[in-house]
Amino acid sequence: MAEDLSSMYHVNGHVKWFDPAKGYGFVVSNDGGPDILLHVNVLRNFGQSSVADGAQIEIVTHRTERGVQAVEVISIAPPERGEAAVLADFAELDAEAMESAELEPARVKWFDKGKGFGFANVFGRSEDVFLHIEVLRQSGLADLQPGEALAMRVIDGKRGRMAAEVLAWEAAVTQDED
Repeated sequence: MAEDLSSMYHVNGHVKWFDPAKGYGFVVSNDGGPDILLHVNVLRNFGQSSVADGAQIEIVTHRTERGVQAVEVISIAPPERGEAAVLADFAELDAEAMESAELEPARVKWFDKGKGFGFANVFGRSEDVFLHIEVLRQSGLADLQPGEALAMRVIDGKRGRMAAEVLAWEAAVTQDED
């Protein structure tokens, strides 16, 4: 079945809400108009299984009989946040040192959105790395699935190794190419 390319639109907006358990959410265009359906499969094609509410998003959409839906994610930027440190563990750390930490490839061991935390393993290392939900939110993610590939900036926190930034693996690979 051929796509009608005349109904494809490039849209910049923000995520109104996204529920990984339901497998969908909605985007609001910066130019107004109807809410845009964002299905989890479109996010997965971008390399993520979730996206934080309020994240800025650039998508390609398609108008269907049932409404407008995203067909491709071009980019995602985390939601705006204040200048305060996300976690107390980060308050005393040098921001430049955190941002310059190397991106490390990792896999999610487990993550419980209800508890607000989980753990991942950096490839080639045995220790767990703590993942806090606020770090996910500041990174533009809302949830993680076991086995999901990530790139993380890891620091030595007060209670052990912890993620200071989490990126979808594909986003991290793209960032390294820039």
